[in-house]
Amino acid sequence: MSGMGGFSSTAAHGDGRILGRVNIAEFEKIVDEALAELPDWVREVVDNLHVVVEEWPTSEQEAVAEGRSLLGLYEGVSLLDRGSHYTGVMPDRISIFMGPHLAMRLTPGRLRKQIRRTVLHEVAHHLGIDDERLHDLGWG
Repeated sequence: MSGMGGFSSTAAHGDGRILGRVNIAEFEKIVDEALAELPDWVREVVDNLHVVVEEWPTSEQEAVAEGRSLLGLYEGVSLLDRGSHYTGVMPDRISIFMGPHLAMRLTPGRLRKQIRRTVLHEVAHHLGIDDERLHDLGWG
């Protein structure tokens, strides 16, 4: 996965293994395309953010989902919550989970749209938009 702007991105398993009908390289490409399609104003404000593709969430990450299927996860300090004390910290992290997306058994076109929706949802958390507001906007 390519880095851009304030983003850096990598894959957890970039060896081309196949999960379902989409291999990891193809999944990563869809994630990269979703990041590249973000509006310029979003890419300009993104700061200290690393985006990764993981096959499945860990048990600790799943605990955050409270029983819901976890398609992606933002971990970090949102731009809204950063202050002058925010220096020298590790990058925030967005994980996009391939397995749960493929488990939805969507058509290729719908899968692409769902991955894009997940990426946008997690980037919104980086910007400081919470789940309640995302639900109000239809992006929950």
